[in-house]
Amino acid sequence: MALFKNHDDRFLKRRRGMVEQHLRARGVRDERVLAAMLEVPRERFVPEALQADAYEDRALALDLGQTISQPYIVAYMTELLDVRPDSKVLEVGTGSGYQTAILARLAASVCTIERMESLSCSAEEVLAERDVTNVTLHVGDGTLGLPEHAPYDRIIVTAGAPRVPHALTNQLVDAGRLVIPVGGPHEQTIVLVQRRGSRVIETPMLGCRFVKLVGREGWSEHQ
Repeated sequence: MALFKNHDDRFLKRRRGMVEQHLRARGVRDERVLAAMLEVPRERFVPEALQADAYEDRALALDLGQTISQPYIVAYMTELLDVRPDSKVLEVGTGSGYQTAILARLAASVCTIERMESLSCSAEEVLAERDVTNVTLHVGDGTLGLPEHAPYDRIIVTAGAPRVPHALTNQLVDAGRLVIPVGGPHEQTIVLVQRRGSRVIETPMLGCRFVKLVGREGWSEHQ
């Protein structure tokens, strides 16, 4: 489990407000998730010009047309994933590294993959500054997962897919969980996928909006 050391706590009061007003008050109940959201400094994962907005409950723009998800959605998806202290987690879509940092606080290990090398490098720098040591970062097509490191207890996808990628469900352990936004290019539904032997059970949960998951089992660059 990663620990975050020596970070600037000028934002601590606002982080506490985020947890109480935007997360707990809206139904997030997992105390481990709430503690992780309180500990991880979201302001370090957004552009400097947007740090004052870091604890508003909304998505913020990153480089290359990407976004950092709103805190409630991060907490909701993380709670739904049900990460255990001994879990091996795959994250598809490293982005800023914020969701990665939350997962690192909860899991034994995290493999994260990002198709944009510059984003992966930026996330790696911030995670290193936070003394996160249980994460391995990869660059590639996240829709194909990371079969060389499979299987995974938990998989989370932080971009919207047209369907659940078979490559990802195939990399889940039996009784594993996958949380993924599925739908059109502009609106999706967060889906909980559970593997039960040869069966894959998909349960729609909450409406959402994510950037497109681009890759062989997602959207093409031109869609």
